[in-house]
Formats: sequence, C-alpha cells, structure tokens
Amino acid sequence: MPVTESNTQLPATIAKDQPVRQKLWPVWVISLIAIALVIALALWNWQQWNNQQALQQTLGDTRGDVSRLDRLYGDSGNEQSERIQALENKLADQRELIATQQRQIDHNARELLEAGNRSRTDWLLAEAEYLLRVANQRLLIEKDIRGALAALEAGDDVLNESDDIGVFPVRQQLAKEILALKGIADVDRTGLYLTLEAAIDSVNRLTDDALVHERAPGFVTRADEALGDEAGGEPGVLSQGWSRVKSTLADVIVVRRLDEPVKPLLSPDQSAYARLNLQLMLEEAEMAVLRAHQELFQRALTKAGTAIDDWYDNTNPQVAALTQTLDELQDRNIDPDLPDISRSLELLKARLEGRQEAANPADTDSADDNGAANGGETDS
Repeated sequence: MPVTESNTQLPATIAKDQPVRQKLWPVWVISLIAIALVIALALWNWQQWNNQQALQQTLGDTRGDVSRLDRLYGDSGNEQSERIQALENKLADQRELIATQQRQIDHNARELLEAGNRSRTDWLLAEAEYLLRVANQRLLIEKDIRGALAALEAGDDVLNESDDIGVFPVRQQLAKEILALKGIADVDRTGLYLTLEAAIDSVNRLTDDALVHERAPGFVTRADEALGDEAGGEPGVLSQGWSRVKSTLADVIVVRRLDEPVKPLLSPDQSAYARLNLQLMLEEAEMAVLRAHQELFQRALTKAGTAIDDWYDNTNPQVAALTQTLDELQDRNIDPDLPDISRSLELLKARLEGRQEAANPADTDSADDNGAANGGETDS
C-alpha cells in the first residue's frame, strides 16, 4: 500500500501530565483520631487507676472487717464452746442424779416388797436391832451407862417375845453385856454438874471478908504476943503497966511472923480477878464432866483448890465448905472403863441377814446377777 502523507496518520501527541496536588486532610483526621484515642486512653487509665485505688481501699476495709469478724466469731466460738461444755456437765450431773434417784426408787421398792413379806418375828428382830444400836450410841458417844443398860434390857425383852430360836447366841451375849454394865458404878453427871454450879454460885457470893487479911493465919499482932507473955505471968504493978504499954502499941504496930507461910493482901481489883479466875476453873471442871475427861476434871479441881488456898481465908465458913466440896469431888471418877457391847449387835445383824437370805434366795441370786451385769457394763 503506498505511503501517503497525511495528518491523520500521525501519532497522537502525548499530553504531559500535570502534577497532582497532595491532599492533607486525611492526615489531620488521623492525627485528631490518634489524639482523641490517646486522650481517651489516658482518661480510661486514670479512671482505672481511681477504680483500682478505690478497690484497694475497699479491699483493705474488707480485710479489717474480716479480721474483726474473725475475732468476734472467735470469741463467740469460745463462749459457745464454754457454754456447751457447761451444759454437757450439767447434763451429766442430771443424768447421774436421775440414775441415783432410780437406784433409790428401786431400793425403796425392794424394801417395801420385803416389808410386805416380813413376819412378826422379823419386825421384832428389827426393833431389837434398833435398841441395840441406841445402846451402843449412848455408851460410846454420850457415855450414859444407865441409858445403855436400859436399852440393852429392852432389846433382850423384845428378843424374848420373838419365836426365833436363832437368837439364842444374841441373848447369851446380851446377858454378859448387861452384867458388865451393872458392874460399873454409874456416873451422875447431872449431879456433878449441879454441884459445880452451886460451887460457882458460892464463889460469886463470897465477900471481901473471905479474902486474906491481917487476921488470917500467918499474921500476929503485938496484942497477941502480949497475951502470950501474960500467960507466963509477971506479978505485980509492973506486969499490969507493961500490959497496958503493949496493948497501946498493939493498936499501931503489926508483927508478921516469917516462920509461917505469908499470904499477900489483895486489892479490890485483885480480889475480883481471884473470884473470876476461880469461877473459870470451876467452869472448866464442868466441861470436863460433860466430856467425861478425868484428867482435865482433876486438874481443874486441883487448880481451884490451890487458888482458894492462895487467895482466900480457910477459916471463913463459906470458904471451908467450898474447899470440902472440891475435895470430895476430887475423888470422883467421871470416866470409868466401859465394856464393849457391840458384839450382840453384830450377832443380831448376822441373824437378820441369814433370815433374809433364807426367805428370798431367788431375789438374792438375781440381785447378784444384776450387780455383775452392771459391773460388766461399767467396765466396758
């Protein structure tokens, strides 16, 4: 194809690209967004920090509350434990009391059952046992010989009424004990006590005239010597004049002999003390009579007699009567040797136990079995 020149066949002109202006608003947007995010993050962190601080504060308060609650509940727990322990102890005591009452009820029931099965002989033997117990009590504790003898004789009479031939050894022993008591001189303690009371009343009624004074033994005046010299006798006027001189001097001069025991003069305070001291000694003798203490009785009477000899005039009738009474009481035996009267009671108790075993052999065996079972449960 022939080449022709034509404008239409020329290549198209390439237009030169114009430089494009860059747009900056996305950068600003991104920057703003980043700043906003930073601010939001900062605010969130600040809020989280505040929340954390508040949480820590709350946690601290909670821990304090927990500690207080632990202490409170710990104290309450200890108190509750103590209360529970106290209640358990009371419950154990109540159980023990109930068990004791149950045993007592069972015992009373058995006693009533046995009482219904007892005969007249059993009642007489029980009465005799009571009388023998009374006799032993009066003799050993009260030292009442007369009362013990009466109780033994009454017990022997009761045994005589029974138709039990097994009480023969008991009555035989009773006869020996009654004879032994009859051979002892009874001590009239009431009479001795009343005698000492009368002696104390006599001491309280003693006046100062009964105390030691110049006219008591051991004191001799010039007048006494003058009378003694006149007994030798000097005849004549000289003798009479000498007697008048001696009688005048006797009114103002008192001569105390040193060859005889001298008793001191007592002041009013000392006389009251002597009277009170003597009264206390006699009251001590009364206590010795009630307690049947022979040594204390004799020692109190000896001290009382010595006090009378030291402080009172034996020529006074009341003092002489008091001294004589104390001398008579000094020889009294208030604590005689007492025989043993417990053998008859032991024999009678053995007889009663034999009758009960013979009357209720099955009950005895069952009681032994129950006792063994209770012992086994206790051991387990």
